[in-house]
Amino acid sequence: MTIGLTYDLRSDYRNEGYSEEETAEFDRESTVEAIEQALLQLGYQTDRIGHVRHLVQRLAGGDRWDMVFNICEGMHGIGREAQVPALLDVYRIPYTFSDPLVLSLTLHKGMTKRVVRDYGIPTPAFVIIENMADCATVGLQYPLFVKPNAEGTGKGINSLSKVNNPGELNSICSELLVRYPSGLLVEEFLPGREFTVGILGTGREGYSVGIMEILYKKEDAKSIYSYETKSDYLKAVEYTIPGPEIAEKCVALALKTWQVLGCRDGGRVDIRVDRFGTPNFIEVNPLAGLDKVHSDLPILAYMHGYDFERIIGEIMLSARKRTGLL
Repeated sequence: MTIGLTYDLRSDYRNEGYSEEETAEFDRESTVEAIEQALLQLGYQTDRIGHVRHLVQRLAGGDRWDMVFNICEGMHGIGREAQVPALLDVYRIPYTFSDPLVLSLTLHKGMTKRVVRDYGIPTPAFVIIENMADCATVGLQYPLFVKPNAEGTGKGINSLSKVNNPGELNSICSELLVRYPSGLLVEEFLPGREFTVGILGTGREGYSVGIMEILYKKEDAKSIYSYETKSDYLKAVEYTIPGPEIAEKCVALALKTWQVLGCRDGGRVDIRVDRFGTPNFIEVNPLAGLDKVHSDLPILAYMHGYDFERIIGEIMLSARKRTGLL
């Protein structure tokens, strides 16, 4: 079975003039190499395709694959993570991970929260800020947390993201809207513990590969899971396995979210606890990073006894089962 590999190399976009933060979600050569080597060890043949424009060229040239292992994040538009899956659907080529609807929905944090809230899943109260005039209508309880509505990898998040009054809210929104004009998510800040749950499988067959708690080595105003923190996580944070009581609650919430949203094959759900001790949905990543060393999903899976080849194997097994390729 030949598996095509679609991915966005950070170096490709850096060479086009994009900044370090703009390319934060994209992959290193080492990540692609690790995935490819795992697939080869599992008995698959591989063919590197690259980003969406390379895929367009290859499809137009007549190339086809039994399945595509897709980790493309895309660069432009709210549907950027859905571009590769949409193209592959046109040509009826199976692929790993979620479909265009799920990837477009979940990139929009506010719309995702509306869906999970309607299903009774706890999530912090929020509003979407699209322009500065919207700041005057925010009726939430401070402190609040502000982040780009359609970004990942901690982009646009820093020590100023937690705001305590309207003046601070206006200040950070005026700065972020210039960089992220598609809008900001403003939600009530939850003071409790912070977790991420790894999931493999699809729908009701999805299962947790484990949970880890994020603890800051130095608790201060900068204790935010930001782009800078994630980039230097060895110095900034400690990852631990929480006790069974809170872990079971978080895993149950994560799996319900996974099923409600229709996520497939593998990813992560981020959770934070409110002042009453109730786990709340923060966001979902149905196209989670797979850097063998730095990404949260592999890190937490290692903590629960998985190795990298097993993670890739379980993703492929899920994709093959749901597409009838077993």
